[in-house]
This record gives sequence, C-alpha cells and structure tokens, in this order.
Amino acid sequence: MSKIEVDAVEPQSGTALTIGASGDTITVPSGAGLTIASGATITNSGTAVNFGATGSASWVTGSIKTATFTATAGEGYFCNTTAGGFTVNLPAGSAGAVVAVKDYAGTFDNNNLIVAPNGSEKIGGVAAAATLSAEGIAVTLVYLDSTQGWLVTDSGLQSEASQIVDAEYLIVAGGGAGGKANAGGGGAGGLLTNFGGTAIGLTPGAVYTVTVGAGGAAQTGNGRGNNGTNSVLSGSGITTLTAIGGGGGGSDTQFSGVGADGGSGGGSDYDSNTGGSGTVGQGNDGGDASNPSGQFGAGGGGGAGAAGTGGSTSAGGVGGVGLSNSITGSAVFYAGGGGGSTASAGGGAGGNGGGGAGGDGGAGSATDGTDGLGGGGGGIDGGAPSGAGGDGVVILSVADADYSGTTTGSPTVTSNAGGTGKTTIKFLASGSYTA
Repeated sequence: MSKIEVDAVEPQSGTALTIGASGDTITVPSGAGLTIASGATITNSGTAVNFGATGSASWVTGSIKTATFTATAGEGYFCNTTAGGFTVNLPAGSAGAVVAVKDYAGTFDNNNLIVAPNGSEKIGGVAAAATLSAEGIAVTLVYLDSTQGWLVTDSGLQSEASQIVDAEYLIVAGGGAGGKANAGGGGAGGLLTNFGGTAIGLTPGAVYTVTVGAGGAAQTGNGRGNNGTNSVLSGSGITTLTAIGGGGGGSDTQFSGVGADGGSGGGSDYDSNTGGSGTVGQGNDGGDASNPSGQFGAGGGGGAGAAGTGGSTSAGGVGGVGLSNSITGSAVFYAGGGGGSTASAGGGAGGNGGGGAGGDGGAGSATDGTDGLGGGGGGIDGGAPSGAGGDGVVILSVADADYSGTTTGSPTVTSNAGGTGKTTIKFLASGSYTA
C-alpha cells in the first residue's frame, strides 16, 4: 500500500473535492483527531450510522405542539399543555437517536406531558411511559441501548422524567341502611374496579387521596333508611373515581314507600311500590313490592351483581348478590344488598357480599351490612332499629417493585398478595398514598 504525505489537499479546479470512489470506506485511524474549523459545515446527504450523539436536537420552531403526536429522531419540540396534557410518542430507538421537548407555556405542572416509548422499549431502564410534571422543564432524551432505552442527558437527572406506575383499584362506597316500618333493605354501596382490565397510571411523587364512605346509620324511628356515603380516589393524572353510597330501604311512612336511589337502590316497602334505582356501572335496583294487596314482605336492596328481589306475603325480599373480586389475591364478594322485612316471621336474607338480613314484626331484628364490604343493612318492621349499612373500602394494587411505602390513614399493606407479585394497599378509613 502506497502512502502520500502532504500538508494540504485542494481541488485542481473549482471548489469541490472528492475523496475515494463510490463504495469505498474512508477510515480515520484510532487516536487520530478530526477537527471541523469554525464556520465550516458538514452536510449529510446519506445515512449517519454510529456517528455519535451530541445530546442536541434540531428544534422545530414553526409548529408548537398542542396535542398527541409522534416525534422524529433528531428533532426538538415546544409543547403547550395549556388546554390539557397530551402524549409525545417516541420513535423506534436506535443508538444515538435524540428527541427533545420543552414546556412552552410553563404548564407541565398542571397539565402533564407524557412521553411514551415505542412498543416495549424503555425510558431510563423501565418499559413504561414517563411524565414531565415540572413547570418550565426542558428534557433531551438520547437512545442508548435495549437495556436502558432512552436516557435524559441534559441535566443528568433521570428523575426529571418520572415513570408512570400502573395501578389497579377496587372502590366500594358505604351501603345504605334498611328502612323501618314495613321497610325494604338497604342498597349496597356502588362498586368500581379495573381489576383484570386497563390499569390507571400513577405519577411518582404525586399524592392520591382516598376517601372511604361510611355506611348509612341505622334507622331508629319509622322512616326510610339512611343512604351510605361515597368512596373516592383522586389525584394527579387520573380521573377522579367516585363510588356512590347505597340507597336506604323504603318505609311505608315516608316517600310513598319507595326505596332511595344510590350506588345500588334500596328496596321498596311492602305496599305496591318500587325499589330505588342503582347507578349504571356501579350497582342495581332495589326490589319492588310484588303484591299490591295483602303484601307483607318488603323488597330487598340491590347489590353490585344483581337487583334485590321483591317480597312476598310470607317473606321479605332477598338482597341482591354482590360481585366477586380477587384484587387482594383471593376471591371476596363485595357490595351485597340488605334483605327486606316482613310483618311476620321470614325477613329476607342479605345478598352475598356483606348484605344484612331483614327483620320481622315479631322478635326478629335486622342485621347490619358488613364493614369493609359496603353491604346494605336489613329492613325492619317492628320496634327494633333497622340494620345499618356497612362501611366501604378502597384497595390499590401495584407491582411490588413500584410500592413507595408512603401512606396516611393506616391502611393494611400486603406485599406479594396471594403470590401475585403485587402489593395491595387496603383502606378501611380515609387516608392517602404517595406513588
């Protein structure tokens, strides 16, 4: 191989200089330096392979992004979330690829920008989307490899791109109390869950407030049963989730005997009236009075899984069955309706899921709905109080590795619940969880 040693190479004519022929490989030896003088320009008309990333991007200034879009490698984007948060979908990763984003209007803290990797690729070593929630932030991401994926390079703080934590939930409101005086059973608390479905995304560092609804208080004077109260989960980046308290059981002394509306409706009194309406997606209607003449059995309260049944001349209506859920690692029925009363022996049974049994006009007393299950209380005909509604419950489930350990309100925390590899945070009273 021959060698040419010169201090400068210039074109013989014009200003263009070609080195090598098509298909040739030009090699700069190890240890050699290649300096681009100030004012010089390198133009790439082909494909840059393993050229090395500088951590900078070419900023797109002609179009401010205001809605979900897919980024192109090598570009930076000004993103305005004033009207609401949206998602930047990253391109397929290749070593050295660069994408940058900047908070255009200083609104990322109120309306977060989500940065989503392509397919199963990673951001900061985690196969999940990242949330930008700091006001005024600018973040540059460079794709490294399949292990780490995209990494933040401009500040060195990977925490600037917080990883979304997938979570499942079960939310049950407080059950309604049974009514008193020829009265129906209380409706179960409304039930909401995404268990086995699409997870919600929790933002690390964000506080999620949990409100556990109380069951309706027992009715001691003749009248409709008291409704249960709502259970609520709220916080950054999620739609507030509200389970509606169960409806109280109807009484022939108030409101024409109709059961109250709620998560599930309260059962009717004994005399040709209707049960309360349940909330769509949360529960079912209370049972109706089924015999206008000579009717002595009131309707059962609705449950999360079925409506309460109507009473008969010899028995109170049965509370509607609840729903089985295995978020804790074992199957448990929640939100059963309370049984209706009867003037003689034969108060209706409570629905599976903590529903209380109805009482009668004799010595039989109504029973309370079960706390922590949101069951409706049983109705009563005689002098004893009605059954109170059971308190609700809120349960969160996250992967063991994602559990932060930060709570208020003293929930019960169970790691690897039922061998699922998930941690459950069970609230029987109001509190909070920090993701």
